[in-house]
Amino acid sequence: MDKKEFGYYRRKLGKTQQELADILGMSLKSVHGYEQGYRAIPLHIARYLYFLIINQRHEGKSPIPCWERKLCLEKENCPAWEFNCGHLCWFLCGTLCESCEGEYKSKLDSCKTCAIFKGLFGK
Repeated sequence: MDKKEFGYYRRKLGKTQQELADILGMSLKSVHGYEQGYRAIPLHIARYLYFLIINQRHEGKSPIPCWERKLCLEKENCPAWEFNCGHLCWFLCGTLCESCEGEYKSKLDSCKTCAIFKGLFGK
């Protein structure tokens, strides 16, 4: 996540820098630094921000779970199915999607190109 994306999602949440800092449990100076680009945005902060955006209250239907969209044959062995969070498969480690192996940073990079993840952002 870069500074432009961070600022965009903060505004999409309708939060000031101070309000977002309070939600993320950090200082205003940290949030300001992320948006100005002189602080790298840690993976756990990007992950948290994606989580907030995706779970923001919206009118309309619920997202289709990953196991239905991908016609998964191993869903019973996957944490996304076990915890009934098929729209949060990108958030969980240990999912069984063919592109979701490895450390979480590489998993998230891979998930950001997936139709499931993109669909949550209307992309």
